[in-house]
Amino acid sequence: MEEVSAAPDGAQAAIESIEPRRSVLFRADALRTKELAANIDQVAIVFAPQPAFNLHFVWRALVAARAAQIARLVVLNKTDLPDAGGARAALDELAALGERTIAVSAKAEPENARSQLAPEFAHRATLLVGQSGMGKSTILNLLVPDANARTREYSVKLNQGRQTTTASRWFAFGADGAIVDSPGFQAFGLAHLSIHQLAACLPEFAPHLGRCRFNDCRHLEEPDCAVRAAVEAGAISPARYAFYRQLAAEVAR
Repeated sequence: MEEVSAAPDGAQAAIESIEPRRSVLFRADALRTKELAANIDQVAIVFAPQPAFNLHFVWRALVAARAAQIARLVVLNKTDLPDAGGARAALDELAALGERTIAVSAKAEPENARSQLAPEFAHRATLLVGQSGMGKSTILNLLVPDANARTREYSVKLNQGRQTTTASRWFAFGADGAIVDSPGFQAFGLAHLSIHQLAACLPEFAPHLGRCRFNDCRHLEEPDCAVRAAVEAGAISPARYAFYRQLAAEVAR
């Protein structure tokens, strides 16, 4: 989503300049870096109990957003499902780490979901991300009721026979907000980040960074590492530290 300066030109407008970007969210693997969206104010990461969600996807998206200095909102959808306990526990853990969280059931309790979500999306440009099947489209259509119709119109103009799911789409929301709906994807690579950026983007690491013996400590095998000591003391979850080690191995390749 680019911000431009334009001048009226009859029934159209001529772009005069493209403004500097306020923010850019990336994901990357070993082969390429992909821009997901620019000039957004927050990332809303949607997950649900079914289909089986990948918690590391959520964690990775949070790291990417923190690295880009973009606000984050974690949305647990489909809370009406009987097996939502594990997903709720994961959401509670993220809330304890300081992340903004919301639990909704966009399909079963639409009015309640709308009343919770709308204030969080108002006056902001929000990127919706999530694995396929998590209910992003349901949430989008709850907040932007004509989103399906507008997407179908767009597909017809592109001479496509069905709704496109391969490109991000921008929708106005309220007087001055916007929602950018990204295609569902399964992997969220962070190869564009350094190992020190990864550590800085895990909030539970923050109290311990700068307290290691070595200034350039990677928090892996180095002696007198404050982060590893925090793991052993129970201040950092072993699961989250294992996640960090996995990311560190990926960016080192």
